[in-house]
Amino acid sequence: MAAMTTGGVSRSALARLTGSDRSTVSLILSRDDGRLPNAQFAAECASALGVSCDWLLGLTDRKERGADMVEAAMRIEEATRAPSDESIFRWHQEARGYKIRHVPATLPDMLKSEAVLRFEYGDFLGRTSDQAIADMRDRLEYLRAPETDYEIAMPLDTLESFAAGHGYWEGLPAEERRGQLARLRALAEELYPSLRLYLFDRKKVFSSPLTVFGPMHATVYVGRFYLALRERRQVMALSRHFDWLVREADFEAKHTPRFIDTLTVS
Repeated sequence: MAAMTTGGVSRSALARLTGSDRSTVSLILSRDDGRLPNAQFAAECASALGVSCDWLLGLTDRKERGADMVEAAMRIEEATRAPSDESIFRWHQEARGYKIRHVPATLPDMLKSEAVLRFEYGDFLGRTSDQAIADMRDRLEYLRAPETDYEIAMPLDTLESFAAGHGYWEGLPAEERRGQLARLRALAEELYPSLRLYLFDRKKVFSSPLTVFGPMHATVYVGRFYLALRERRQVMALSRHFDWLVREADFEAKHTPRFIDTLTVS
């Protein structure tokens, strides 16, 4: 009855949608009749009402259909190739007050210098570089908020490659790389312990880029898209994965500035 009320479906309409007669529907819905509908009729009613058959029969508290539950648990959302991705900003706001765990694709966007942002995203920014950089300054203020609890884990060889200007970072002048490392060191020290930056060895452990927004949801970055996960077991699994990265880290957060000091920019 609740599903009929919610969906605005009358007994006559349900009979029409299921190919049965109104008296059959009324009999099944009668509180005085203890009989259950046969499987075919239950399935037809569930389909007509947009609910799961198990919920209709009182076997579960989840009324979503299987396909709807899968879609709700995992969505594919388009990723903007820019540091001012509105989805990321929205997810951070939704998780305010919870611990956020993050594995970046390169360096953490919130901690990048203006020169690195221009180098990395210049060809992809839908808005001007200046607007995107202003957005990132706002995100840095998020890290300075008193309720922030933010953990980042990243491969230490990412910083080594950055210092050397190899691979992805080829073409970024040494002066800009030196400035970025100084900025990263300063922020890692200034914002600790609200922000904790761990460094792990990719020869020992590995992770795809991901973010866990408290107990609410998690995202895995695959390039053009995010896999956005909201089912509790999935979120907890990624939380445990991140905690494993932290346990296996070669450098704990309080020692990360010391490691950055050892890097030689060439």
